[in-house]
Amino acid sequence: MSGRHPLYQLMQRLPGTCQVCGRWPSLPVCPACETRHAPPDPRCPTCARRLPPGSTHCGACLSQSEGSHARSLQTLVAAVDYAYPWDGLIARFKFRGEPGWAGPLAALMLRQPGVGELLRACDVVVPVPVTAARLAERGYNQAWELIKALRRQATDTRALALPDALVRIGNAPDQHPLPREQRLRNLQGSFVAHPHHVARLQKTHVLLVDDVSTTGTTLNSATQALLKAGTGRVSALVLARTSGR
Repeated sequence: MSGRHPLYQLMQRLPGTCQVCGRWPSLPVCPACETRHAPPDPRCPTCARRLPPGSTHCGACLSQSEGSHARSLQTLVAAVDYAYPWDGLIARFKFRGEPGWAGPLAALMLRQPGVGELLRACDVVVPVPVTAARLAERGYNQAWELIKALRRQATDTRALALPDALVRIGNAPDQHPLPREQRLRNLQGSFVAHPHHVARLQKTHVLLVDDVSTTGTTLNSATQALLKAGTGRVSALVLARTSGR
């Protein structure tokens, strides 16, 4: 059912309880909790870390840009920090078989600065793929669920959505608890562009979408695969960004 269908919009307004504070009636996350836990703070445009007042980039990204190794991913936009209450809601969405959270979480993303503009600027939207084993176990790719919800709610985007533009090779272990060095080793060569979509990716602006960015290694590995396939530019959008590097 389309997000613009009257019945869908009615269902979104049906009474419920806020899954953060427990107040009734409410949307899945009430406006007061969203205001409290998702402030529109300025973020570094390169890595999405929160910035102190008056800064345009974080110190780590400024240092990296001056070094000899330029990062492949130039733009990363995150809606919230990976912290309470979003970490718990993402766990329900991602690990506990509750894909219905895609709608409320996508709405949260669209209300954050820069997200709508990024969706309008890109030509192609691509989810970060999960392994075949993870997809079989979970039944869905949470990044693709977010893309579908974003496209339902962002009526002014015309970007092409390709759910299988990237293919994940192998079955690397869960990246979340691993240190950065181990993540880098695990993800080297883990992504390739699907041969059926290479022609569609040529010289386009691709927007990568994922649920969480921790160290950026997954997004950068996926970006390298897209650039190798001929993509002109890659940006990334995530729901949450962890506070660590």
